[in-house]
Amino acid sequence: MTVEPAASAADRTIVAPGIGRLAVQPDVATIRLGVSITRPTATDAREAAAATMTAVLEAITAAGAARRDVRTSLVGLGPITDYSSERGPRVTGYQLTNTVEVTVRDLSSAGQVIDAGLAAGASSLDGLEFRLDDQAPAEDAARRAAVEDARRRATTLAAAADVRLGPVVGIVEGSPAPMFERGGIEGMALKAASDTPIEAGRQDVVISILVTFLIEAGPANG
Repeated sequence: MTVEPAASAADRTIVAPGIGRLAVQPDVATIRLGVSITRPTATDAREAAAATMTAVLEAITAAGAARRDVRTSLVGLGPITDYSSERGPRVTGYQLTNTVEVTVRDLSSAGQVIDAGLAAGASSLDGLEFRLDDQAPAEDAARRAAVEDARRRATTLAAAADVRLGPVVGIVEGSPAPMFERGGIEGMALKAASDTPIEAGRQDVVISILVTFLIEAGPANG
């Protein structure tokens, strides 16, 4: 935080930072499940992967994921090459990878969705992320808290400098920064008797700003 003197009284300002932090509980989980199949031919790999992914999709929707919340994020087909032969590299098969991203809106079913997908043939669990489906209200509340924080800091500066704090003449906002804390008292454990235990934790939405206040003419106690 800085006090900026200027040539004229009208240009004198106090610039103070403000930080607004709001702790919220995530209400959406994003899960990435993948199928990776290797077969002697590309056609065999494609057909086997298609059958396995179909089974995975049926399993995760039965476990609570809505089909509209499932989207394909990666499909790839490539040769498996053996470089050990003295005759040079040779293709020994083909690998097809298919990954889907699943949005789970009922967090209590997240563990069930993971277990169902893996049991149905998914060979990878590439990621699990928690977030707010709509973060805008939390960001707005954090912005209000950030302005209050900046005003408190500026008021302290003005009193220390024996000047009068005037109106706001400028605000600069940084990018919203969602931060996550796992476990602890704030964590929300999501598990059933035999499901993979999933813990959503807490999400802190943080807004940082710089607020410029005018220093009014006249003595602080005038």
